[in-house]
Amino acid sequence: MKNFGVMALFLLFLLNSCSKAKLDEINTDPTKLTENNYDPNSLLAQAQLKYGNVGYYQLLYQSTMMQLLASSYYYYNNGDKYINVGSFTDYQGRIFDEGYADASYIREMQRLARLKDPVAYQNLIAIGDIMFVLILQRITDTYGDVPYSQAVKAMQGVKYPVYDRQEDVYSQMLNDLDAATQQLDAEKPGPTADLFYKGDISKWRKFGYSLMLRVAMRLTKIDPAKARIWTEKAAGKTFQGNNDNAIMLTDASSFNSQNGTSLALRTYSDYLEVRWSKTLIDQLKNTNDPRLGIIGEIPKDGLAKNADQNLNGNTDASVQLGMPNGYDLQGGSTDISRSPNYPGGTGSGSDFAPLGKYSRPRTEVYLKLGGPIFILTYAETEFLLAEAKVRSWNVDGTAKAHYTNGLTGAIQSLAQMDPLATLDANKITTFVNQHPLDESSPENSLNAINTQYWVATGTNFNFIESWLNWKRSGYPKLEPVNYKGNVTNNTIPRRMIYLSTEILNNPQNYKDAVARLAGGDVLTARVWWDN
Repeated sequence: MKNFGVMALFLLFLLNSCSKAKLDEINTDPTKLTENNYDPNSLLAQAQLKYGNVGYYQLLYQSTMMQLLASSYYYYNNGDKYINVGSFTDYQGRIFDEGYADASYIREMQRLARLKDPVAYQNLIAIGDIMFVLILQRITDTYGDVPYSQAVKAMQGVKYPVYDRQEDVYSQMLNDLDAATQQLDAEKPGPTADLFYKGDISKWRKFGYSLMLRVAMRLTKIDPAKARIWTEKAAGKTFQGNNDNAIMLTDASSFNSQNGTSLALRTYSDYLEVRWSKTLIDQLKNTNDPRLGIIGEIPKDGLAKNADQNLNGNTDASVQLGMPNGYDLQGGSTDISRSPNYPGGTGSGSDFAPLGKYSRPRTEVYLKLGGPIFILTYAETEFLLAEAKVRSWNVDGTAKAHYTNGLTGAIQSLAQMDPLATLDANKITTFVNQHPLDESSPENSLNAINTQYWVATGTNFNFIESWLNWKRSGYPKLEPVNYKGNVTNNTIPRRMIYLSTEILNNPQNYKDAVARLAGGDVLTARVWWDN
């Protein structure tokens, strides 16, 4: 019994030792991801997808505010007529809310990359900084002062991030872009889950400098000297053609209509409810722009045919007609049927019928679940460089040449949306040669450049960028809608309202930021660079 007891104690000790030695291994599920086996590359793709997936929000506001689209449907009164309809004001805070969610993916990606191998992941970390600026520029340009230096640092104990002044945000964004682009190294591995460039570091470098150019040019009203310094730093290193365009392709097989996409007209109900604006269509018609027959179509008569996604409309440029903004379906003086040159409806007994005879975005080009989302393009950078030359800044080339490049690139970029939108090269050249940059005065040049910027971003459905550059440049000269009950005193909104929960989640810093806005947290207040 004594020997048996000793043996039992020995076996118990042995088993206990083995248990301790194998405890972590036994209790670790090999199928679960941990910090050690998680690939940070996947977080880049997640952030890119979410950044591009804002079509629904810009459709409600910026698309119609900028008179690129129009609608008589009540749902779009928020942007089309500057009315805060019901609880829809919550959508104004989505760029804030979802933007910081995107930024958190980026910072977590960088944390994991540094934890695993900061040398091997050098390019991914640098691209993370470029993406962070891309995301934060849209947030700050939409709202004004926002968290930047303390943004998405909850893991470091920052529960109530300070709202940095926009002036400081811009300085930091430019410095961060400068450092990140210089850190990119084509001799080291690129990202493996990159939805923009498939890991091409040379294209990321051009993207970084093109974004730097856009950030710099936002300052032309408030700090032209600083804008010039950074523009000249970026010039010569930006996109060289449409092959450099930052485009994200959506996946038709995994499309979720509840989340929408940047080309929000892929959501069928929205496609029925909006039309191209009269302002845009008139601009194209007045200049005989060849894009008119590519982007627009008049639906077939009859509600059933109008609603048929597979039934293409009339794309003849001569019949295209834009819908005027600011009309409704209420039967009063602002009913769409009272608008000048009203073309009549295409059916009866439906709110959608009065929309039918106006030009809608062409079905085959825009109503595609697997279409592209344009992030930043060669045309945009060339138009900005043209403006820099008009301002006599030290940029290679002439204003006329950059403008020509921008206009040509903008028209050609439609082919990247769909091959059916490809225009004959000779027709493009003829149109561009017939419409050179108006250099009779700096004002005329700036008007022409930024009007074409508006057309380019609008026809690519990058409505937020159309709005932001319009705020900066003042072009094109848009006539605001004057609709009863609007909340902007008949002016086009200059910003969106902060996320409503900020007053509860970060009250003091939110209040401090609002106090710095002339007029408070309202649509008519102006961000720092817009003053």
